[in-house]
Amino acid sequence: MESPSRFIDQTLLRADATPSQIERLCQEALHWQFASVCIPPCFVGIAASCLRGSNVSVGTVVGFPLGYDISAVKSAAAAAAVAAGATEIDMVIPLGAAVEGRLDLVGEDVVGVVRAAAPAPVKVIIECCYLDDAGKVALVDLLAGTGAAYVKTSTGFAPQGATEADVRLLSQTAAGRIKVKAAGGIRNWNACRAMLEAGAHRIGTSNGVQIMQQWQGGMAS
Repeated sequence: MESPSRFIDQTLLRADATPSQIERLCQEALHWQFASVCIPPCFVGIAASCLRGSNVSVGTVVGFPLGYDISAVKSAAAAAAVAAGATEIDMVIPLGAAVEGRLDLVGEDVVGVVRAAAPAPVKVIIECCYLDDAGKVALVDLLAGTGAAYVKTSTGFAPQGATEADVRLLSQTAAGRIKVKAAGGIRNWNACRAMLEAGAHRIGTSNGVQIMQQWQGGMAS
């Protein structure tokens, strides 16, 4: 199997994340050639400086982790993040609207961020653990028409993160119309591989270094 590094968004979204930790994260991403880092918006400038001229994207979050922000605020935050150097945006939808099937509200929210963030790709977090399968399918169908680049399973802050079953359902429903990002609880190479085999195109994890070390160890054995 090819190196998983280019599928990994190396993530640090803890409340107590520090500038020096962000710099260290970026150095890890450069060393392992991860697809991106995913960091708090306030540190986008630091990451953009660290990663300038590299193939590692600067990802950040909007409406994270609860999705409560007014849509106009999310759009403004996305535009500001891109202006500061972000090249990818992970946003959280209004989860309660999704649970009730108010797809009109979800669609308006996402389209606003997609337009504000352009040309940066937007990954839309639907927090699968709060939805039944019909709700997940409906959201994938909706998001495929919004211009969003990815549907993402989880924030990592909810009661449950990514599951193989959810990734497989999202991938099969998407049928190539939109990509899938798995995140939440992916802490080792076995879990990472399972998500990739289920159809994920990106893996959000704070354990990217450990995953790569385990993958290398398996290749050497």
